[in-house]
Amino acid sequence: MTKGYFVMKRRVVFVVVVAGIGLLGWGVYHKISGTGKDPEGRQGNAPVAVEVVPVKKAAIREVGSYTGTLYPLSSFIMAPKIAGRLEKILVHIGDKVKGGQLVAVLDDEEYRQQVSQARAELEVAEANLQERQNTLENAKREYERTVELRNKKIASESQLDASESQFKTHQAELKVATAQLSQKEAALRMAEVRLSYTQIKVPENHATADRVVGERYVDEGAMLAPNTPIVSVLAIENLIAAIYVIERDYPKLVPGLEAMISTDAFPGRTFTGKVIRIAPLLKEESREARVELEISNEEKLLKPGMFVRVRIQFDERENATVVPATSLVKRNGAQGVFLADLSEKKARFVPVTVGITGGGEVEVLDPPISGSIVALGQHLLEDGASIIVTEQTPAGSPPGQEARPAPTEGQGAGGKEKR
Repeated sequence: MTKGYFVMKRRVVFVVVVAGIGLLGWGVYHKISGTGKDPEGRQGNAPVAVEVVPVKKAAIREVGSYTGTLYPLSSFIMAPKIAGRLEKILVHIGDKVKGGQLVAVLDDEEYRQQVSQARAELEVAEANLQERQNTLENAKREYERTVELRNKKIASESQLDASESQFKTHQAELKVATAQLSQKEAALRMAEVRLSYTQIKVPENHATADRVVGERYVDEGAMLAPNTPIVSVLAIENLIAAIYVIERDYPKLVPGLEAMISTDAFPGRTFTGKVIRIAPLLKEESREARVELEISNEEKLLKPGMFVRVRIQFDERENATVVPATSLVKRNGAQGVFLADLSEKKARFVPVTVGITGGGEVEVLDPPISGSIVALGQHLLEDGASIIVTEQTPAGSPPGQEARPAPTEGQGAGGKEKR
């Protein structure tokens, strides 16, 4: 074999390989073109299997769901204003208390002695005042007599001056005795007040709420300093639910909005409440605002500290045009839905203005729409795309049952070709 023969053989092999690569590339291109997909993965001319649902008229509610904690309507700590040994505690956790009720007693022997001493000093001051009054009366009569004698030229001028000076001195002494009496009266009142501090009573007020003992911090016999906590008292006829609302929902809240409250302690049962206070600021760390709701607790079932779930209805619309929230898509920056033309098997994109969103549905405000919309598969569609409508899974179908394509022309219900 000559050298030219081998050269010719290599050229033939090269041509065959190039032809094979070309055929393979054409096949790949034809396969990709046949799918009809654009770079974003949406279908072009090829029909897309979708699921449709009818546009319906229904009532729709916008409801916000939150979690929070219950707090008593009011609470305070009962503590002594003075130091002393705790002699008695007359209440226990859970006991009901009312205004003016005695809950604890301190050892009061020292304070009783102080009252007795102050009362004795007051009696001395009263006697001293009485003496000064009598002395002043005598000095007054002596002064008046001296004046008459001086007018008759019997008493001298010096005698008149001495009598007047003595009278004024006794007037000043009476003022001092009067002030000392007031001082001793104040000292007695202070001693009596300090004695009253040995009896720890629930403050008197006009509140009608039931109050109970929440906690007991010390036992009888303990030595207490001023302001040492003894018991806590809670008002639980009404409770406060504190929740935190995000910035998006904050403008929707106004005082008076009603809410439904539930808790794991009473599954299946709901309690009513209303918004009473809204914080005027949002916390920078969480961008949330504190909102307080008042809940009636006449049955005393709810307790402070419980975890609660709160649902607040912001808005409601009757006979609204609603579609599934998942049916909304964006095309060219516009939000809308795909209306399904079931006769032409086409999908048409319609930009819409939405209103209330709630319960997995959204209200369509504009434009008016009717018929059926694409609820599944819409992300693969473009305006005017061809569609294949699949059957929806009937309500109550066994889990895992999938929708099947609707039979096309020439097929029976089972999807097999008719003979």
